Amino acid sequence: MYAVVDIEATGGNHIKGKIIEIAVYIFDGEKIIDEYSTLINPETKVDWYVTKLTGITNEMVSTAPTFKEVSQQIVDLLSGKIFVAHDVDFDYHFIKTELKKVGHDLNEPKVCTIQLSEKHLPDADSYSLGKLCEALGIHIPTKDRHRAAGDALATTKLLGLLLSRS
Repeated sequence: MYAVVDIEATGGNHIKGKIIEIAVYIFDGEKIIDEYSTLINPETKVDWYVTKLTGITNEMVSTAPTFKEVSQQIVDLLSGKIFVAHDVDFDYHFIKTELKKVGHDLNEPKVCTIQLSEKHLPDADSYSLGKLCEALGIHIPTKDRHRAAGDALATTKLLGLLLSRS
């Protein structure tokens, strides 16, 4: 079972940055069996360039739950599953760091769809999520790009395609 994850963050790295949005799709290799998505109040300002990229504003996250408030739900979703993301270390380290701050641990195996794509699609022009999806006919509505749910769904579809080629 796979937990396909995408986050959006305030900027920076997992040490200085904070998660502002998370999406998780539980995928059995053929179909999505559960999904979760929420904005998160980072309790700090969202950098202007993050707002420009994602459309997520300080106002949008001001009334969202804090990471601590949703942490148990995230742990429950991720536990016992293979953690999958496009550039997996970015998302994994952010979530692991945030979970540690609120008393949880994350030690699930992880898979990177960039690495899988490089293995199964060695002649691809680009391994960015948007370009891979475009080349493979995986539609991502423009409004959903650089948002956790849209990118996690695209990553789930990409994973399904890559698994079918294994």
